[in-house]
This record gives sequence, C-alpha cells and structure tokens, in this order.
Amino acid sequence: MTEPQTKTAVERVDLALLATPAGFLALGAGAGLSPRAPGTVGTLLGIPLVLVMPEQLGPYLGVLLVLSLVGVWCCSVCARMLAVHDHPGIVWDEIVGYAVTMIGAPSGVLPLVLGFVLFRLFDILKPWPISVIDRRVGGGLGIMADDLVAGVLAAVCLQSVWLFIA
Repeated sequence: MTEPQTKTAVERVDLALLATPAGFLALGAGAGLSPRAPGTVGTLLGIPLVLVMPEQLGPYLGVLLVLSLVGVWCCSVCARMLAVHDHPGIVWDEIVGYAVTMIGAPSGVLPLVLGFVLFRLFDILKPWPISVIDRRVGGGLGIMADDLVAGVLAAVCLQSVWLFIA
C-alpha cells in the first residue's frame, strides 16, 4: 500500500479565496499559487506594474504608498483566512517590494532584470534588518515590511551598480 501524498502549502489554498478581493490581490491573481517559487513568480507581476508606474518621483511614491497600505490590508486578511502568518502564496508584498526596488531606476531591460535579481536575493536571503522584521513584526504590516525593506536595499544596490556600469 502506498503512502498518501501530502500537498504543499500552496496546493492547500482553497481556490475560493481567489474570489475575494483580499485573496485575489494577496495571491497575485493566482500567481502565488505556482507550485514552484511562488515568490519569484509573484515578483514577475511587478515588472508590468513598474512599466505603467508614473515616471515622476512624487506620483510614483504616492502610488507605492497606496499599494503598500492596500497590501497591509489584503495580506492581513489573506493570512488570517489561511491561518498562516506569511503563507508562500501571498505575493502582493513581492510585487510592491519589486516596485520599491525600481524607484528612480533608469528605463530599459537591463535595469528591470538587475532590479529583479537584486530584489529576489534580498527577499530570499533576508539579511539584517530584513530578517529581524520578518521574525518580529506580525500581521499584514509584517508581511509587507520585510519586502519593502528588501526593496529599499535592492534599490540602493541597483543605483550603486548603475553608477559603475552606466
């Protein structure tokens, strides 16, 4: 007799959650339900977002503020519905974190790709202070905050690298 196969955390998500506004946003319209690397797949949604963001810094930051506040709400609701603090399927934080990485970045494919790689590295490795935020801040604010800080650190690296290669 064979052992029953256990489902991954992403596979255990009730798809009805996508029908709720909070679930739809937090799960990245389903991108977060990818069976492999849901955070990376979710971050990919940040690319078209960045491409339609305002070019001027003030409006860009205003949109980021709104997206971050929406993220605190939708990630909190979704995490509560899933009964998991930072479920791997919740990817709104990656989408917005990547947009933070791209603040003031030059246009073009290379900055988009380099920003993507840098953001994913910071998000996955979680160096200080990201790791502290990840462990100590709960709820939707905690889910968003570590990725926002990862985005800031990735943005600093992107801008620094760009000074040397441009």
